[in-house]
Amino acid sequence: MVCLRHAEAGNTGTPGALPLVRLTPAGRRQAAGVARLLHDEGVTRVYASTAARSRETADIIAGTLGVPVAVVAGLGEMGLGRLEGSGDAATRARTLAVLRSWLVDGELGEAVADGEDGHTVAARVATALTSIASAHPGETVAVVGHVASLTTGLDALCGLGRRVWGAPLPHAAPFPVEWDGRTWRCPSWPA
Repeated sequence: MVCLRHAEAGNTGTPGALPLVRLTPAGRRQAAGVARLLHDEGVTRVYASTAARSRETADIIAGTLGVPVAVVAGLGEMGLGRLEGSGDAATRARTLAVLRSWLVDGELGEAVADGEDGHTVAARVATALTSIASAHPGETVAVVGHVASLTTGLDALCGLGRRVWGAPLPHAAPFPVEWDGRTWRCPSWPA
């Protein structure tokens, strides 16, 4: 499995799920670059969250590779509840503090306002990734997700935590994630 954060989108500085935000022109070029990188990897399918920026990234990659796209709701970004779409400094700071508590302190009960807690995010992303991997034994698939949810889900599966704190996933940087049917491995981190 190859995972990546969606390409650059128009929500810079605004945390949360933001389902309708689309890619920037630079993001569309980044997605095309990922497709070129994955050209010889034998990717058989591309998976994306329901968010427009993730789907658009996946569509560009899949279109270039000539493979289908599947949308999986469990891959969505962490939800911020009533603060969804708020780009103010206090919401950004709280989101960062919550993510730090999940990854560094292991305090998954924290949430931004009435949004999702870390238990919920980790469980839904881990379930989605396990389901995808189980459906494609021996195949290479690409999974397009989001910075906070993908990191939290992979932390639950691979125990990344402190190792990746301070190194957020860059846009459109694919990296391998391995599952042997029992154990997950995240051999590298692109940040």
